[in-house]
Amino acid sequence: MATARRSLSPGRRAWLRFRSNRRGYWSLWIFAVVFGLSLVAEVLSNDRPIVARYEGHLYWPLFRQYPETTFGGDFRTATDYLDPFIRQRLSQDGNWAIFPPNPYRFDTINYFAPSPNPAPPSAQNVLGTDDQGRDVLARLLYGFRISVLFGMALTAVGMLFGIAAGAVQGYFGGRVDLALQRLTEIWGSIPELYLLLILASIFEPSIWILLAILSLFSWMGLSDYVRAEFLRNRQLEYVTAARALGLSSLQIIRRHVLPNSLTPVIAFLPFRMSAAIVALTSLDFLGLGVPPSTPSLGELLAQGKANLDAWWISLGTFGVLVGTLMLLIFIGEALRDALDTRKG
Repeated sequence: MATARRSLSPGRRAWLRFRSNRRGYWSLWIFAVVFGLSLVAEVLSNDRPIVARYEGHLYWPLFRQYPETTFGGDFRTATDYLDPFIRQRLSQDGNWAIFPPNPYRFDTINYFAPSPNPAPPSAQNVLGTDDQGRDVLARLLYGFRISVLFGMALTAVGMLFGIAAGAVQGYFGGRVDLALQRLTEIWGSIPELYLLLILASIFEPSIWILLAILSLFSWMGLSDYVRAEFLRNRQLEYVTAARALGLSSLQIIRRHVLPNSLTPVIAFLPFRMSAAIVALTSLDFLGLGVPPSTPSLGELLAQGKANLDAWWISLGTFGVLVGTLMLLIFIGEALRDALDTRKG
């Protein structure tokens, strides 16, 4: 058994250590399944049927827009499939329609709700509606997808810039390290919130503008860890041997130093992703994030604050946000233990 364990590759041993952390392992599976479902949110939550059969013809409303006259209506406008008249036409004389499990999109307003908005949870709206009559479950599903994708994008951009800056500082050291460290300190002293307020007053709110602004500052924390790893690894024997063989600095960084300096980068990925999700949620809550029509967890929290009697808005959003952050933290802890070579 001991011989078999010694024959395992470092990556295989790290995976076994990760699997031994049951909490982190199952958190990864849960997060992957939930995120995978959110990627097909249009199939799970939409106000248009996936497929419909009307008067002997098959229609695919989920992928194509049909006028109301197609289903016996009077107008050539886009069909409202929640209209009781359209529902009746699609359910009689052998006609049928297969709707998604939740028949609402994130921007669908339920004009036929029996209660005034915001309406409490009911058979029509499982988690109720917000103050504009939009389904809370649909907005949570779409908002979760946007938050996770934004977190992934911001983490990836920050990782690329952080690795590049830390690698240059740590490998070359000396005056290069000193000059870049002073520039990093100056750049980090810029008030990020004030910059967001100024740019929000100039440009129309957009998730791309928000991503670009936050990317300007997201790399600094990671670059310090990469710099420290490069400062330590550049003095080791294999780097000296690579220099003696005539390899260029870029080749030494890419082939030898960087692969042995990525442990803190990988271990901190889930934590940085959770910080990016919290940043987006906070800015949306303050009205500095995505446009108002975009489904957002922060916008739902702001609605819950404005409608304290509509407890279902705050409760559902709080549950999704806390659950997401807990899963990412558990995954990060498991990754940190898996990359710790002191553990068997």
